[in-house]
Amino acid sequence: MSSAKPHRKRVRHFDQQGEIHELTFSCYHRWPLLEDDWRREQLSQSIERAMASYHWRLAAFVYMPEHVHLLVLPTAPGAKVDKLLFAIKRPLSYRVKQQLRADNDPLVQRLTVRQRPGKTTFRFWQEGPGYDRNIRSAEALQGSIEYIHLNPVRRGLVDKAIEYPWSSARWYAAEGPEQDVRLPRLSAVPPDWFAGESDFTSY
Repeated sequence: MSSAKPHRKRVRHFDQQGEIHELTFSCYHRWPLLEDDWRREQLSQSIERAMASYHWRLAAFVYMPEHVHLLVLPTAPGAKVDKLLFAIKRPLSYRVKQQLRADNDPLVQRLTVRQRPGKTTFRFWQEGPGYDRNIRSAEALQGSIEYIHLNPVRRGLVDKAIEYPWSSARWYAAEGPEQDVRLPRLSAVPPDWFAGESDFTSY
C-alpha cells in the first residue's frame, strides 16, 4: 500500500505585477448558499475589508446563488491573490457558521465535513482551484466585465443585467459614484492601465 499523501489541488495564481485578475470561486458542492441577502451583505463586507488590507481594488463583480465572480486590480507591488481570497472567504464562512448555530439551523450539519478521523471542519466554500484569469488588454477587460454582468441573464434570473441587484452592472450603467450600500466599493480601471508599467501611487 502506498504511503504517499493524497495530492490536494491548488489554485495557480500568476501574480504578475500590475495585472488585473478575474477570479471565480464557488460555494460548497455548488449549493445555492448565497441566495440569502444577509450572507450577500456579509460577503460585501468581507470583500471590502480584504481589498483594503491586501492592496487590491474591485472593478466588477457578481454574486450568483452558488458562485462569485470578482474582477480585481492591484494597488501596490507584491499584492497576492491567495491572501486576498483567504481574507474574503474565511471571515464569511465563520460568520455564517455562527449564525447557523445560533439559529439551530440543520444546514450547519450538512456543511460540517469530516477532514480526517476525529477532525471535522465547516465548509461554506468549495475546496479546489477555482478560476483565476489574468487580464492583459483593454479588450479582454471589456469582455470580462460583460461576461461577469451577464451571468444572471444567462441563468434566466433577470432579463437585463442592470435588473440584478447583486452585481456591479448598475454602477457601470449609472456612470457615477453612487451605489447600493449593501455592495462593496468599486473602482473603475484607469484608462491608461494597459499603456505600460502601472504607477500604483496614482491609484
